Parts: sequence; C-alpha cells; structure tokens
Amino acid sequence: MNFQQLRIIRETARRNFNLTEVANALYLAQSGVSKHIKDLEDELGVELFVRRGKRLLGMTEPGKELLGIVERMLLDAQNIRQLADQFSRRDEGRLVIATTHTQARYAIPDTVRAFTEAFPKVHLALHQASPKEIVTMLNSGEADIGIATEALASEPTLVTFPFYDWRHSAVVPVGHPLTQRETVTLADLVEYPIITYHQEYTGRAKIDAAFAAQGLVPDIVMSAIDADVIKTYVELGLGIGIIAAIAYTPGREDNLVLLPTGDAFPTNTTLIAVRKGHYLRGFGYRFIEQCSPDLPEAIVRQALNPDRDAT
Repeated sequence: MNFQQLRIIRETARRNFNLTEVANALYLAQSGVSKHIKDLEDELGVELFVRRGKRLLGMTEPGKELLGIVERMLLDAQNIRQLADQFSRRDEGRLVIATTHTQARYAIPDTVRAFTEAFPKVHLALHQASPKEIVTMLNSGEADIGIATEALASEPTLVTFPFYDWRHSAVVPVGHPLTQRETVTLADLVEYPIITYHQEYTGRAKIDAAFAAQGLVPDIVMSAIDADVIKTYVELGLGIGIIAAIAYTPGREDNLVLLPTGDAFPTNTTLIAVRKGHYLRGFGYRFIEQCSPDLPEAIVRQALNPDRDAT
C-alpha cells in the first residue's frame, strides 16, 4: 500500500469513477491507474469498486469504508507537511482563500491588505468560486479558508464561524420614481422589473422567500452571480437591482441610488469555514482574526480540534 494508491482511490470517487479523468488529474496513464487499483485490491483481499466489464460504477461497502480512512490519512499527510513548515518557516508559505465575488470585492479587501503587510513572505492566493465550489475546494485541501454565505453551514466536514451580518437592498438609477419614497416596501419593488442574483449566490433564496411570505411574485428579468453585473444593467435602465447592501459604495456610485428598504429583507450571515482536522498555519489564524477580532486563534483552534487542548 502506498500514497499513490490512496490518492487514486480518493480521486476515483471524486471524479465519479471516470478513470480517464482520474489519470489526467494525477498525471498518470489510465492503464497505470487501473493497475494501482487492482494491486491494492489484491493486497487487501477485497474488491473496492463495483464493476461492469472494465467500467467502474461505484464503491463496494469495503470501498466506502476505506474511502473515509483514505481521506483522513491524506489529510494528516498534508497536515504533517504544514506542521513542518510552521516551525521551519513560521512566517513564510502559502495561504489559499476561496470566496465569492461579493466577499472578495467588498468584504475582505481591507483584511487582505492588512494581512499582506503583516506577512510579506506569505503568498496569498484568492480564488473566486461559487459556494458549492468553495465547499469542494475546502474538502479537497485546495483551499485553507472559505468565505461565503451559502452552502458552508450545511456541510458536516466543515467548521464555520460567523463573519458579519448583512441585508439586501435595492438600487435604482438616479431620478427613478422610488427615490421619492421615505420607505420602499416589497410591494413597491414588484411594480418594476427586477435584476438580482443567481439562485445559488449571495442570499438569493432569502430574497425569494421574502417576496413569497407576502404573497408577491417579482418579475425577475435577469440574474447574475455578482453585484457589479447587476448594477451595470440597472444603470442601463433594464430594472431595479436587488443586491447585498455592502455592494453599494456611497460616493462611488454616481449613477445609482440605494433605496431605503429597511428590514424588508431578512438578515444574512456570511461565514468563515475551515475543514475539520485541517492543520492551519499560524498566519491562517491571523487572517481569520483580522476578519473578525471575535475569532482569536484559541477559539478557532479549539473548534477545529475539539479533542485537543486549545492552548
């Protein structure tokens, strides 16, 4: 048994049992992948995959049991490397943050700037992705920290921490009739075409729920994955935009007005997530604490490793 075989088992499950994709992902020949699997099965004396001819259709019960062990072993192997780097190169290394456009564009720029000033020898990689993609990156070890509103809390492999609360609001072009209202209700908004987020992004489910709770059906004529696109088409007069209020910057949105919608939309909470058991370098804890002073290293470390002493 060797780590290459373990990586092949894990990748085969992740790639939906497509050995061509597994071979490409691991830079191996497909015949080599098949041989590694067969050698491991012969060594263990059990079949790990359900087969139809040469095709793999799924995992056997022993295979499913083994996969969980493999995931833990590979995570610990990565943690060993991280541990060594922590003590040999304390303030050097790489930190990968996976986050959505809204967070990258509006929520964390100040944190990123402060972090890079404090840790100039750390390469900070910022990956923009959908919430589901962020979960995948955290679980695969491609990312150290994830920041998003959706998907993270429901993933049992992740530990999540509250970052900040926010609401949606509406934006319209300068001179729009609704700018004359002291308070704008959801009933006012449904009188106009609406441009807002795609269903999987930035609290869209809560937007839909808010209208549905009042028996209102908004005319959503366009959806996008980020606020900048929404605002562009609002400026063109194609509809009212519903965006995260944080995505409106006073003094920099000369052609748009943020409407006073009050508590028409419910509160959302953006979360910071780390995979359970992941060895986070010291500067990773610093990044989280710079995001939120309420999340010092001791609290985060204890949540990630509840069976260990937080000190």
